[in-house]
Amino acid sequence: MSLSVIILAAGKGTRMHSRLPKVLQPLAGQPLLGHVLNCTQALKAEQTIVVYGHGGSLVKKTFSERPIVWVEQAEQLGTGHAVKAVLPVLPKTGQSLILYGDVPLITAESLHRLQAAAQHGLAMITLTLDNPMGYGRIKRENGQIVGIVEQKDATIAEQAICEVNTGLYCVDNARLHDWLPQLTANNAQGEYYLTDIVALAARDSIRIGSITPQSGLEVEGINDRLQLADVERRFQYQQAQTLMRQGVTLLDPRRFDLRGTVTVGQDVRIDANVIIEGTCHLGAGVHIGAGCILKNVTIGDDSHILPYSVIEGAEIANHCHIGPFARIRPGTELAAHVHIGNFVEVKHSKIAAHTKAGHLSYLGNAVIGEHCNIGAGTITCNYDGAHKHTTTLGNDVFIGSNSALVAPVTLEQGATVGAGSVITRNIAAQQLGIARGQQRNIEHYQRPRKDK
Repeated sequence: MSLSVIILAAGKGTRMHSRLPKVLQPLAGQPLLGHVLNCTQALKAEQTIVVYGHGGSLVKKTFSERPIVWVEQAEQLGTGHAVKAVLPVLPKTGQSLILYGDVPLITAESLHRLQAAAQHGLAMITLTLDNPMGYGRIKRENGQIVGIVEQKDATIAEQAICEVNTGLYCVDNARLHDWLPQLTANNAQGEYYLTDIVALAARDSIRIGSITPQSGLEVEGINDRLQLADVERRFQYQQAQTLMRQGVTLLDPRRFDLRGTVTVGQDVRIDANVIIEGTCHLGAGVHIGAGCILKNVTIGDDSHILPYSVIEGAEIANHCHIGPFARIRPGTELAAHVHIGNFVEVKHSKIAAHTKAGHLSYLGNAVIGEHCNIGAGTITCNYDGAHKHTTTLGNDVFIGSNSALVAPVTLEQGATVGAGSVITRNIAAQQLGIARGQQRNIEHYQRPRKDK
């Protein structure tokens, strides 16, 4: 049976007090709606339909590269009204999953189960809560679902029901084309409730299927900043638990953020307040110190990243030693046993094995050979105001402290630069390059003094 996915994403999110539409609010580094779309990719649906409204142009722009059928809900008159707007583009055969752009953590596993439960034409996800306040209650007769009553329309007896509606459904498309035009707004909200299709199904003697999710977090809706922060922390702890089950040591799993995906080898150790973004790989025996930020990086086996280092868009080989307080920028490739020390910044550079830059240096647009030693305060002057130029160092080059290498410039194998030099010309193999003013010592010099 063919599958369509309908995602309701038209709400303004007034309680967010934000210029961003609610479905674009970030959770774990990506918009809420992005999480839902990522989940549904695994379902191989024939089409994904997103119902948009407030901030629609920005929502469409954000996901412009996705194969989405966009349907506008000009007036927000309830969830039933939103799904009804989809009917002109919805096939009359097959099934549809009805999801929400502000319920971000539903899993493909639960949606597969929901599809299977809809064998008679309609299935829904329900949840039993200790405190069901605010949720629509599931009405059953002889164990079978016969309807849903919203909180504002519920009697005292109905409010005592603890099984609630999550709003997530799988419905035969033919049924949607039949039921949605029958919805009315005769309720306390004056809206067209999608939940009324359950009563219509019961009227038509359809056996309504239901499932419960593995975790209530899957069906958690987000309406304000408090809920967003709560779901963020619970989701991050869930991700931390997954990594620990894979063998990662997290020194404080409640102070860890994964805002993307990470694959890991054995015996990875991560200290507190580490943030991992984008797509990352940490090899076996990698240690990440406290407060580090990693984004789109590959780190080889047994490399150690010391505290408060920031690494983005880089490839780091085995047995490297980086930080503390180092910054590795995009386009950097470090070979095995490279040492990048405190307050060293590297950008768009290739550094060969066993090279060291211990302190307070900037290495940009550089190609550096093996066994080089970069002294403190070294700068590759790679930008002339219009273009970037390359600094090339052969193997076993020694750069004295506080030197500036003005690109384009090449220092061949075994070259040495005297401390405090500004190098503007190439240095041949085994040569010493010195470029600094001659020292003068002035006798009886009087320092300036402040007036009394």
